[in-house]
Amino acid sequence: MAHTDFAQPLVSANLSSLAFERLEQAIMTGELKPGERLSETTLAKRYGISRGPLREAIGRLEGRNLVERVANLGARVISLRNDELIDLLVIRESLEGMACRLAATRIKPAELKRLQKMLEQHAQDDAVVSGRGYFQGGGDLDFHYRIVKASGNARLFQMLDEELYSLLRLYRQRLSTRPGRPKQALEEHRRVLEALEARDPDAAEAAMRAHIQSSRASLEHHMASEATPASDVA
Repeated sequence: MAHTDFAQPLVSANLSSLAFERLEQAIMTGELKPGERLSETTLAKRYGISRGPLREAIGRLEGRNLVERVANLGARVISLRNDELIDLLVIRESLEGMACRLAATRIKPAELKRLQKMLEQHAQDDAVVSGRGYFQGGGDLDFHYRIVKASGNARLFQMLDEELYSLLRLYRQRLSTRPGRPKQALEEHRRVLEALEARDPDAAEAAMRAHIQSSRASLEHHMASEATPASDVA
């Protein structure tokens, strides 16, 4: 997703699409935080547009599960409980495991090379090297996205891209910043790629499932540390 200034007024014939892109980026980067209310008056003034295009943009964000409407409060950025996020990861494990199995026999050699180059770039990323986190862009800049796309199953791709990935990207930082997790996740990605290169469906599915199970374990560890009273921490 190209960088845009959240507070910059919009000037275009397609104001609704631009407002959607601006708001989506603000949500993904945390500029608009989970649970934050979206004031139509404030946003319309900020962007210099009427409420019509803005409401269309907010409606599209609802369709992407990034915004929800709450009685008497209006629209707000989605906020997931920890147990809801765990449920999403369980679903993701099954769907991405299936996608990886399909991709093992369908992925093109050129795409395998692109994935290899992608992981080489990830290995040199400052955040990964320093252990601060493992952050990927959206769409074709995301390792998982490209594998699901390579599965050749349009319905599976739609389910993950439109219903799960947007939500999961909101919480990616919580899943990838635990000490040691960035390099561990990169190594797990390499195992997935090795299985794809070997054209081994069983190994590919197993590697992807193991990777997502590790992400879930990282989140559960984070949840446990949040729940531990300060007096119990030595």
